[in-house]
This record gives sequence, structure tokens and C-alpha cells, in this order.
Amino acid sequence: MGIVREEENPLLRQPEESNGLILIRETWLESKKIWKIAGPSIFSRLAMFSMTVIIQSFAGHLGDLNLAAISIACTVIISISFGFLLGMASALETLCGQAYGAGRYHLLGIYLQRSWIVLFSCSILLLPMFIYASPILKLLGQPKEVAEQTGLVAIWLIPFHLSFPFQFTLQRFLQSQLKTAVIAWVSGGALAIHVIVSWVFVYKLRVGIVGTAITIDFSGWISVLGMLGYTVCGGCPLSWTGLSRQAFSGLWGFFKLSVASGVMLSLENLYYRVLIIVSGYLHKTQVALDALSICISIYGWESMIPLGFLAATGVRVANELGAGNAKGAKFATIVSVLTSLLAGLVFWLIIIIFHKQLATIFTSSSTVIDMVKDLRVLLAFTILLNCIQPVLSGVAVGSGWQALVAYINIGSYYIIGMPLGVFLGWSLHFGISGIWAGMISGTVVQTLILIIVTVRCKWEKEAEKAQVHITS
Repeated sequence: MGIVREEENPLLRQPEESNGLILIRETWLESKKIWKIAGPSIFSRLAMFSMTVIIQSFAGHLGDLNLAAISIACTVIISISFGFLLGMASALETLCGQAYGAGRYHLLGIYLQRSWIVLFSCSILLLPMFIYASPILKLLGQPKEVAEQTGLVAIWLIPFHLSFPFQFTLQRFLQSQLKTAVIAWVSGGALAIHVIVSWVFVYKLRVGIVGTAITIDFSGWISVLGMLGYTVCGGCPLSWTGLSRQAFSGLWGFFKLSVASGVMLSLENLYYRVLIIVSGYLHKTQVALDALSICISIYGWESMIPLGFLAATGVRVANELGAGNAKGAKFATIVSVLTSLLAGLVFWLIIIIFHKQLATIFTSSSTVIDMVKDLRVLLAFTILLNCIQPVLSGVAVGSGWQALVAYINIGSYYIIGMPLGVFLGWSLHFGISGIWAGMISGTVVQTLILIIVTVRCKWEKEAEKAQVHITS
């Protein structure tokens, strides 16, 4: 008789409203943690990407040929390098994030040095893409004048390319320790310097297209030196204890994880850049190439935001798994996906409404602006889809699933999306729009598969695996 059922005991019964308030409070706290990482990460990525947009803007006012050359160099050649090396650096995000979550801070500096060795070696292997850009583009069907001018720009962009291994790894090293304000300040300073230097070189000294490339080389290394100076001069006393011989041990395991990470992100990054190459076959005019390059530049600019959420999700998931908190990792994933989706809807509206104003940033040609208008719907839906998939890739980074996602990307993009795009573009004669629509279908398939993988994830097992990753 003394037993009282839980549902009849007012002290044990939890009001429905309180559960809702608890969920709202937890969501708010998690959102703050995510934005603490994502905000500066988005800013730093936008600042860095804006450097390429700025030189495209300056080049666009130097003539259509220069715009086409700098656009291909930035949206194809630099993007391939950017995507692969950025992806490789996400291996550091996995290991540093989990080590930081577990409180083993000394490992972060060792992982950073290993990443320098691995990524710089790979950046050297990518140099032929810059050195032989002109003949490669001619072989792929680009007009001779555009290919030769692009080849000249590519040579002068090599120093910018060689800054990536240090820039990306230092960002992830600091990001994993939640030192995101430093990254934002350094990126903002580098962007400000870049704007001033670009204006002086192009408008005052009139050094032309080569001068625009030199300005971005200079600005890229300013960013590296700023973060490196903070790291080695006492900003990270627990995680940076100087150069270590341990950096040369375990290189093969680090290399495998880095390459899987690089393939994962570069396959995503390269996918829509293929449109620019294909346009050389479908349209022999610079107008079509310029319009498509502008659309891809806008897409690339906006994608820095989901990439910021990718970074935030990767850090949050890695931190929680490293600390053995499986539920925290799952909750961080849900909050990050919903936040990124909301941002995607905002940018969908911006593209639909302000497409003309966006195109004017890059060119004053009315024919190019009109063609951008024709492509705006495809661009808007590409951006909307792109707000979910990177966050799910961030879960993969935090959990160390990079190899699995690389296989998913190959199947979705290059076995489904691209062949369908070729069929719609060539066989059904829909041209660029058909190719783009087919490629969007590949993104849809990839996103659906990643959602299924994430929903079926056994978070407790992932927390156990994280302990294996954290080795001395």
C-alpha cells in the first residue's frame, strides 16, 4: 500500500514543459559551442576565399580574357589543390580534436608537426598541375588564348599553393583547442592587407594579371606567419612544446588517414568545378565560360559557411568522442545540421533575388550577367543542398570515417551524378543546365546516404574507437 506509482507521484513526475525547457536550454548551449567554432571558422574561410574573389574582380575589369584566366586558375586549379590539402588537414582535426577532448594536450603539437611533413610533401607532388596547366587545359578543350593565359597565372600562384599545408594545419591545430578568435584576427588582417596591396599593384603600379597573382601569394603567407607566430611564441603552452622527433614516427598511419580525408573533400570540391572544364566543349565563347565561372565562384564563396559548420561539427564530435560522451556527439550533430540548413535557406533567397548584383561584382558585361540570370535557379538549389552535406562530412571527420565517405562520394558523384549530367547535357541537348541538373542529383544521393549512415551510427562504439586513435 505504501508503493506509489511514478506517474501518480507529483515529486517524481516531470512536467512536459520542463522537458521542453531543458531541450531548449541544451540546444542553446550547444549552439553557442558550435558558433564559437563555426563563426571564426566561417570568417577565416570567407576571408581566405575572398582573396581569390578579389583578384577575380580586379582581373574582370582588366578584360574578359584575364577574367577567364584568373577564374579558371582560382576555381579549378587552386580549388583542386585547396580541396585536397584542406581535406588532408581534416585528419589533424580528427586526432587533435579527440586528443584535446581526452585531455592529452601534448599530442597536439606532435600531430601538427606530422601533418606539416605529410601535407607539404603532397603539395610538392601537386606542382605539375600548376607547371603544366596550359597544355592540360588545351588538351581538355579550352580555347588556346584562355589556356595560355591561365598557365601564366598558375605559375605565379605556386607560392600561394605552397602556403596551404601550413595554413590549413595551423587552423585545425588552433581550432581543436577552441582558439578560434586568433584565426579570425589573423585572417581578417591578411584580407585587409590583401585589399590594399591588390589596389596598389593593379591600379597604381598597373602590373596586370601577374600582379594580381603576386598579391594573393603575399597575403597567403601573411596568414601563415601570423598563426605560426602565435603558436610558437607562447600562445599554446600546453600543446606546443617545440619540435619533436616523435613527429617522424607513425607517419604512415597519419598519411593514410590524411589521404582518405583529402580524397573525401577533394571529390566534393572538384565535382562542380568539372562544369567549367566541360563548358569548354559545349561553348567555345568566353561569355559562357565567364558566366559559369562566376556562378561557381559564388557557390565556392557561400560554401565557406557550410565548411565552417563542417569544421565546428568535426571539432565538437571529436571532442565529445575523445571525452567518451557519445550522447553529446550525437546532439552536436543534430544542432549543427539544423543551423546550417537555416543558413542555406537564407542564401537560397539571396541568390534568387540578388543574382544581378552578385554578378556585377565580377563583371560589367551585360551578356555575362544575363547568362548568370539563366543559371541562378540551379545555383540556388546547389547551395541549398550544400548546407547539409558538409555538416554530415564533419561528423565523418570527427569520427574518423573519411575513407567510407570517400567511397560514398565516388559512387554518388562520379558513378551516378556525372553520367546523368552527361546524358542530360549531351544526349538530351540541355547543355550546361542539363549537366548541372544531373550533377545535383549526385549530391542528393550522397546526402541521403550520409543521413542514413549518421542515423544508424552506434555512438558508444565510436567513443570506444576514439580511445584507440589517441596514441602517444
